[in-house]
Amino acid sequence: MTLAARLEAGDALAMAAAVTHARRGALRHSFRTHADHVMLAPEHARTPRLMGHNRFGLIAVHDTDHGGARGAGVGAPWAWAQLAAAGIVRRPGLVLALLTQPRFLGYWFNPVSFWMLIEGDDLIAVIAEVNNTFGQRHSYLLAQPDLAPITAGTRLTARKVFHVSPFQEVAGEYHFSFALHPDRIAIRIAHDDGARGIDTAMTGPLTPLTNGAILAGIIRRPGGALRVIAEIYWHALRLKLKGAHYRRKPVPPDQEISR
Repeated sequence: MTLAARLEAGDALAMAAAVTHARRGALRHSFRTHADHVMLAPEHARTPRLMGHNRFGLIAVHDTDHGGARGAGVGAPWAWAQLAAAGIVRRPGLVLALLTQPRFLGYWFNPVSFWMLIEGDDLIAVIAEVNNTFGQRHSYLLAQPDLAPITAGTRLTARKVFHVSPFQEVAGEYHFSFALHPDRIAIRIAHDDGARGIDTAMTGPLTPLTNGAILAGIIRRPGGALRVIAEIYWHALRLKLKGAHYRRKPVPPDQEISR
């Protein structure tokens, strides 16, 4: 069964992702961590008892957390509308999946989630939904000009227009790479700003999301989204102590998505 067929049938998947982050330039800083993600097709998903979908759970995914204005999202309908505006027509066989870090005991924060349009085992388009720690969000729609499948060798470029880190300028470009397999995902994002920038990667296996898998993930990496936000502030402190220049939050882009 293809990945799209599994997701359309209601399967929810777990991804224990290894995350690396390396800052280039005169002031270098890097780290490696792990974060638990889920992948599901929100319009079709059947979730385990310990995971809520639009309801409270030990972990949970809520439509209001994704797709549209932060805190007032509408989920998959928003993503479909953005894809349609980019000329991608909905048709049988296309499945819209969300790869995200779920809420933990109701608490939510996610640096980036990915809406993935999948046909069979092919990736057709992606919406990278980026959140900063200042309560803002911006999304980047990524696809090949001819809508050919996105493979491991495809490099998709977007101009950086959104403030993410207070230690980085809103300048330069992002280069995205996606390797989607039925049992594994690898995502790489390179931010280039002259001699400076950041290289980020997220890789991990896709396995069935069961109650046992949820409990195992919480035991291995307690805190979920709380742990993620704590790590962000810890590394921000380390950068500040290294002498990184702090930049105030600029005005966000007028448009909620870049194409």
